[in-house]
Amino acid sequence: MSLFVGSVAAVGFLCGWAVAQAGENPAGRPPAVPLVVHDPYFSIWSFGDRLTDDWPRHWTGRVQAMCGMVRVDGTAFRVMGLPSPDIPAMKQTGLRVLPTRTIYEFEGGGVKVGLTFFSPVLPKDLDVLSRPLTYIVWEVRSIDGLTHAVQVYFDNTAELAVNEPQQRVVWDRGSADGVIWMRMGTEEQPVLAASGDDRRIDWGYVYTAVPQGVPFRTVLADAGKAREAFRTEGDIPRADEKDQPRRADNRWPAAVCCFDLGEVADTAKTCRLMPAYDDIFSIQYFGENLRPYWRRNGWEAEDLLRAADREYASLLQRAAAFDEQLLAEAEGVGGRGYANLLALSYRQAVGGHKLAAGPGGKPMLFSKECFSNGCIGTVDVLYPASPIFMLLDNDLLKATVTPVFEYAAMPRWTFPFAPHDLGQYPLANGQVYGGREHSEENQMPVEESGNMIIVAYVIARNDGDTAYLEPYRPLLETWAEYLKAKGLDPENQLCTDDFTGHLAHNANLSAKAIVALACFGKLCEMWGSAAEAEEYLSLAKSYAKQWVEQADDGDHFRLAFDKPGTWSQKYNLVWDRLLGLDLFGPEVRAKEIAYYKGQLQPYGLPLDNRSLFTKTDWQVWTATLADERADFETLMNPVYRFVDETPDRIPLTDWYWTDSAKVRGFRARPVIGGVFIKMLESPDVRRRFGAWK
Repeated sequence: MSLFVGSVAAVGFLCGWAVAQAGENPAGRPPAVPLVVHDPYFSIWSFGDRLTDDWPRHWTGRVQAMCGMVRVDGTAFRVMGLPSPDIPAMKQTGLRVLPTRTIYEFEGGGVKVGLTFFSPVLPKDLDVLSRPLTYIVWEVRSIDGLTHAVQVYFDNTAELAVNEPQQRVVWDRGSADGVIWMRMGTEEQPVLAASGDDRRIDWGYVYTAVPQGVPFRTVLADAGKAREAFRTEGDIPRADEKDQPRRADNRWPAAVCCFDLGEVADTAKTCRLMPAYDDIFSIQYFGENLRPYWRRNGWEAEDLLRAADREYASLLQRAAAFDEQLLAEAEGVGGRGYANLLALSYRQAVGGHKLAAGPGGKPMLFSKECFSNGCIGTVDVLYPASPIFMLLDNDLLKATVTPVFEYAAMPRWTFPFAPHDLGQYPLANGQVYGGREHSEENQMPVEESGNMIIVAYVIARNDGDTAYLEPYRPLLETWAEYLKAKGLDPENQLCTDDFTGHLAHNANLSAKAIVALACFGKLCEMWGSAAEAEEYLSLAKSYAKQWVEQADDGDHFRLAFDKPGTWSQKYNLVWDRLLGLDLFGPEVRAKEIAYYKGQLQPYGLPLDNRSLFTKTDWQVWTATLADERADFETLMNPVYRFVDETPDRIPLTDWYWTDSAKVRGFRARPVIGGVFIKMLESPDVRRRFGAWK
């Protein structure tokens, strides 16, 4: 498959197959570009407009150096990283970010270079999606009518396998059915020994694997020496360095690959390699160390590399079809800007989770609160992230709530409401937020109970039955009873937007509880409990009527029932529309949408009247309340402008200032999966992706 499907006049973030339509304001420049993105530890990005502007970085901002160069007729150019001031950057002429692929284009020395980062994180195939492996593919052809001698260079340093560069590392090499691999890891190997937020993995091994193809050589060597040898000689050192263990920042040990493409004419020549990460154990779940899902049946790293090499062509074909379908559907639903937003968000949303094999081998998908507090399996993270899985893979949706349900069923969880989290990543050994397991202080009882019930109902709708939920029915009944008593007029407590502080009589939180009660009533219908279903559905409708009366503030609805002159985004109402619950009526949504249009700032809609900051995910939920496409676009265009113009070059944030486009906090969080919610409003789109009818 050729990467050269067209060129662009300037570097741009495009949907791949066409330019933006007139009158739209699609995101034109991603704040950061996904390169190798699989989970919260194996997550490498480019933070600049060009791949040569800086070193690739972990989502936390730490350098995780990968170097790319091309030597044309004896002259070396860099296409990734900053290896030497003596090596000029090849001109970057194109950039496309697709759901599973990032494609760069360069020109220089009479050749065109395509550089693709392909991560086959395909829904409905958990075995493939869980593989921590990206393909880096080079494609080079002449563009001046001449033939050129071309060599390609790549290295990655041991920074990919350490939390701090002062840690000592070791390395070795091997082969598996013709795939040559090199690996690096820490000497200490502290498996699951620490938790936290601003951390990188320091156990397991980073692999750099090269399949048979064009002539190549590999070496484990001092990165500086290898890069200089390639620049001056078109070659790399002949022997692996033996000076180990040593610190990762001591002459930067690196896994180095050099490909000789020979004489390149106008027919493209390609080469590829595979960076991968074997963490051996991924998550600790109540004292049990869990394997990554791809390892659950006894696979080792070499099995991963063999399978990845063998299946490359078929996976690329599947991924291209998936990318095309997803973006075409997104453009049809929300326009080119919306499709671009989904393209940028897909790998971040999936890569903010880790898929592990839980007890008995059942899939468990653990989120991380990146640059928030580092919590793992947070319920008010899985809830905003859920639309991506609701649409694309119900098994992954189940995998997000399974570890929560299992925890809440343990005797140690004694509260009549759902927990907030499972611990701090990667240690899921019990709630660490608020009052933990000991008190109700700073808990989110209405928030988390409502979240779990809503997601549970969607799971059942997608399955067409309640089989998955049967073991957890007593928990859902308990949480529904709690919302019945406490949900209509919430007490002074936190909600998912906990950075705004405690708030009593929260109208948006009340809306969540009301929607959740209706969802529980629908579950009762599916269980065949007619009387209970009637009770909860009638209660939800009664509560909704009271909500409209208590929250009414003339031309909009209040932030809190007792605070006239206030307003807030009522994003939780979106489920009334998407699930056909018929609780609040279209006039409620219409009144809110009309009011929101008058509150827009240059870069979005503030979360509420108290501050000018907003949440990226919630804005898409709020815009999806609109019945008219024009209103959706009115609310979304400032969001696309934010993505394009924010001065903060980091993986997409979900918390920023609407007046300046500056980041308020958070980055790379999985909640960005919430932007997929607009896709759920179309029955035809849901059907084509296998979601509920």
